[in-house]
Amino acid sequence: MMPIANNYTLLDAAVVECAYAGCSAIWIICNDDTAPLLRHRIGDYIEDPSYYYFNTSANRDQRKRIPIFWIPQHPKDRDKRDCLSWSVIYGSLVAFKVSSGISKWTIPDKYYVSFPYGLANPREVMTMRRKISSPNNFYFSSNQKTVQDNIYTSFTFGKEEFIKYRRNARKGTGHWKGDYGNMEKLPLEDRWSARFFELKDVFNDLDLDSANILHGETYFNISSWEEYRNYMISDYSKDIVKPPKELFSYKEFNRVAAN
Repeated sequence: MMPIANNYTLLDAAVVECAYAGCSAIWIICNDDTAPLLRHRIGDYIEDPSYYYFNTSANRDQRKRIPIFWIPQHPKDRDKRDCLSWSVIYGSLVAFKVSSGISKWTIPDKYYVSFPYGLANPREVMTMRRKISSPNNFYFSSNQKTVQDNIYTSFTFGKEEFIKYRRNARKGTGHWKGDYGNMEKLPLEDRWSARFFELKDVFNDLDLDSANILHGETYFNISSWEEYRNYMISDYSKDIVKPPKELFSYKEFNRVAAN
């Protein structure tokens, strides 16, 4: 919820980037105690920018809405492995299970990840829509660095990468150590080490040679006060504005079969 412009936050920018990237649905992973507040700001959907800007018809039926869903962290992961990297893995798993329960035609084959700690120009991302949806993975690069260099740049992954990333996240310690029958508790500071995993600990060994890479001209990694200050004094911060209300603002879907 860090503000980056008038009435515009980093979370808003992450949602807008997903829409510009061509996502068919947006899944936001957060704690269930903060989800109601965030939903009250974000709403239930965002307009697809490609339909909004390139469709001159005033008829809203000619536009495409991208639904926004909210995924709470699983209680068993709280204070154990609830790092940002695990949120990505768990969120994609829930999205897969929910979609597969509806129909096999709604199962996603790619997952696009956008972090609320990095700011890119969404119009640059929009130029890569076809490559983002292609079988090859997509990575946003800034100064020759990607997510495996511990910066919050966007990327996509599929089934094979999911298995690898989940295996990396599970390398953390638990409550006990030793073999069965000869186990003892770990010291408090050594328990559940996965909750402290950084991006580079999970999202590594990327297939950059065969991937689609966008070398972005505009990107700000905003994970500390110093980085936030550098962004606020930049020229880009003076030009950025929130998208039009018709494209992105708090809106709800109409209820079905309700009085």
